[in-house]
Amino acid sequence: MLPLDGVKVAAVTVVWAGPHCTQVLAEWGAEVIRVEPIDAIQPYSRGAERIATKEQVIVSVKNGLTLSAYPDYDPGQEPWNRNPGFNSHSRNKKSMACNIMTPEGKMAFLKLIKEVDVLVENNVPTTIEKAGITYDTLKEINPRLIMLRMPAYGLSGPYKGYRAFGTHVEAMIGHHYIRGYPDGTPDETGEAFTADAFAGLLGATAITAALRYRDTTGEGQQIEMPLAEGFLPNLGEFILDFEMNNRVAGPQGNTHHSHAPHGVFPTSGDDQWIAIDVSEDEEWFSLCEVLGADTLASDTRFHTQLSRFQNRDFLHDELNKYTIKHQKFNLFVELQQSGVCAGPVTDDVELLESPQLIDRGFFEELESPVIGKHRYPGIMTKWVGTPNSIRTPPPRLGEHTEEIYKQLLGYSDEEYNKLLEEGHVGDRYPDHLLPDFLKTSK
Repeated sequence: MLPLDGVKVAAVTVVWAGPHCTQVLAEWGAEVIRVEPIDAIQPYSRGAERIATKEQVIVSVKNGLTLSAYPDYDPGQEPWNRNPGFNSHSRNKKSMACNIMTPEGKMAFLKLIKEVDVLVENNVPTTIEKAGITYDTLKEINPRLIMLRMPAYGLSGPYKGYRAFGTHVEAMIGHHYIRGYPDGTPDETGEAFTADAFAGLLGATAITAALRYRDTTGEGQQIEMPLAEGFLPNLGEFILDFEMNNRVAGPQGNTHHSHAPHGVFPTSGDDQWIAIDVSEDEEWFSLCEVLGADTLASDTRFHTQLSRFQNRDFLHDELNKYTIKHQKFNLFVELQQSGVCAGPVTDDVELLESPQLIDRGFFEELESPVIGKHRYPGIMTKWVGTPNSIRTPPPRLGEHTEEIYKQLLGYSDEEYNKLLEEGHVGDRYPDHLLPDFLKTSK
């Protein structure tokens, strides 16, 4: 038995923050039902709004764009079921074809609300308002409902209607600036979407707390969790520094406010690196011994933590000359054994071959009739006495629609078949929404 066994969750989610939240809930045992239309393209979900040919995908991958690279670069006949960005967070979930913007879809959705414990959504607030499914409406149908709303900036205020991904939120609150490099510009930091990742975990935690509250009081509630406000406490150190010292923190890059050396250093091979962090004098001399850097060890400018920090730019330049002679994984092991904090910078292929993750059985194989057998990142936590693993592969579009409509919502065969004939439910987008090479009637 898993912690959230028996909890039903409806999800009207896009991109990553909401889907990541429901991924975690599903991993903890909840039954997560994705509510998604087939008679319209839901943007930033399955990638159906930007379906590419195999030739186009190959070109994109060569340019470093891999998020929507289908297995073997081939879109197949159902590219929306082969999108790796979607499939990475959708294991353990079900898919229900339902367009909340149509009368038929809204009716089915409201029936679903009667049956679930939780609703998770991370759309711009005006979308939920246009659909008429705000908490004030839904709580009349199900007073025990817990509704998690994850807007970018909140359900009120002048930014309420602004659309944003995690990267835009991080820019607004200064994270891109802080993690930039002192001699660079914020755009060089790239897209990390840290706010989305953090929001997923925070949202799942908030829901479990609300479930506990409901168990005690019998009452449901709405949880408002803006991405910006949820992530802002991670910058608390810099905010307090300004409040107390009137000091504006500049771009930090790989620096530390007192440690040196602290950063990423080149190792042997093409584009190979290792991260090193030295906080104590003893660690510094151990680092020099492993690297064979006798000259650096004897240099009085580097004998104390303060002097190393004051001369850190020159120190880092000199350290590069020694780390470049070493293989990153070998150096990582030697430094750790010598008491120096270090870690190799790995690419995605090296990560899949990590002896640590392989030994712990972190990656799990899942097989789908549409994408075949692949390794997925496994469960993020291990509980003593509560074994857990990925239960089902990512759902195909509308895969569980008939089961949900008939068994959970009580639709008759006749009612369901009528919805099917009218194109409200099914497992494929209609031809008019697809590029020519995917149309069934050519």
